[in-house]
Amino acid sequence: MKTHSKLLYHSKRVFKTIIASIGLLLVTVSLYAQDGNAGINEASNLVRGYFATGTNLMYAIGAIVGLVGAIKVYQKWNSGDHDTGKVASAWFGSCVFLVIVATVLQSFFGI
Repeated sequence: MKTHSKLLYHSKRVFKTIIASIGLLLVTVSLYAQDGNAGINEASNLVRGYFATGTNLMYAIGAIVGLVGAIKVYQKWNSGDHDTGKVASAWFGSCVFLVIVATVLQSFFGI
């Protein structure tokens, strides 16, 4: 009989602990909750802040790709390969694509 009462006491204690933990969790979540519109606006402002940096990064990558392409085209031209124009247009097209994509995204989204 004593083991049964100890087990009952222990299960009530565990149940009370679980209920208290759930209540504390709900209170904590409600304290950190914010309006849905405020959260969306904050995320939008953060993305807009990163977009200028991302655009500059794309321009820098385009410059590096352009330099590498110019070196490769120069090497092909000096070696006398016949497909130099094809390689040059491919590298130039890649650089132009990066610049156009950054500009179009910036104007399309009004950033």
